[in-house]
Amino acid sequence: MILDYFKKQKIRPGIILTLHTFGSKLEFNPHVHMIVTMGGLTKGGEWKDYDYIPYKMLRINWQNAVLKLIRRVLSPKEKKEVQPQLQIAYTKNAEGFYVNAPKRSRTNVKKVLQYISRYMKRGPIALKRILMYDGDIVMFRYHDKRTDTDETEIMLAKEFIAALVRHIPDKNFKMIRRYGLYSRRIKTVAKEVVKELQSKMKRLLLNVSTALKPKKWAERIAECFGENPLKCSCCGNLFVFRGIVVSKNGRLKIQYANDSEARRYLREEIRHIESKEFKINQKQAEKEIYEATRFDWEKQRQLYMSSMRNQGIDSEGSGG
Repeated sequence: MILDYFKKQKIRPGIILTLHTFGSKLEFNPHVHMIVTMGGLTKGGEWKDYDYIPYKMLRINWQNAVLKLIRRVLSPKEKKEVQPQLQIAYTKNAEGFYVNAPKRSRTNVKKVLQYISRYMKRGPIALKRILMYDGDIVMFRYHDKRTDTDETEIMLAKEFIAALVRHIPDKNFKMIRRYGLYSRRIKTVAKEVVKELQSKMKRLLLNVSTALKPKKWAERIAECFGENPLKCSCCGNLFVFRGIVVSKNGRLKIQYANDSEARRYLREEIRHIESKEFKINQKQAEKEIYEATRFDWEKQRQLYMSSMRNQGIDSEGSGG
């Protein structure tokens, strides 16, 4: 039915369908859950968005499909017997059978799909819904959709088991089926197409990334100033850029390293710089610099006194 509708739109959708035979009270309540893609593939292999299915049309078509299927599997005698009930099913449901077609979810799509997938393959009753079992009686909770309230149901253990057993599918009967793009045959072909497409896209992205790969800092500086920053101005040999070390909170830290070998080398250099011997040598060098540059008061005093004496002699000579 859904495939026929999309066929008129000239696209092939993907459909996952599951059959549930139970209601919330474990009663016989056959119904179908369905997940449909919001669009499909055209014959040319292009994806076309299509997220609208006429709700009224869906109800009428579903009604016709169910009742025609019932008539198809009945013998002539059985058809004659149930014809009044089939007619009532038409007249009492003039707008078609019930179809719950919720609006598009605006929440997290991944979470919605996870919930739906769990719901579609669930069993008739979850263990947490069973409130009490004493060997003879079972009490369980269920949600009444008509009143939108939680209710309790009490059954004899044998009745409870019988209610569960009738929902066990026949051997080899598939409760979940896939159609369109999700069908086994199409899915195999689609996987190969997607695999080939991904391979082509990967090669394309590699070519694009190579073309758009940013230039290294040394290349940019050489283009701007015409000089290679890695070339020694004294001997002309080239430096090997291993990484960047910066000072943070009084300690040397590696900000960037080319590779693991470069990181190891930089760590050794940092340990060497921060070693005890280096600190001693550094302090000695600082002391020597201090001694060489400090203000020598004694020397300056002698120079001052010598200058004063010279001034005194000059004064006496000028006075005579």
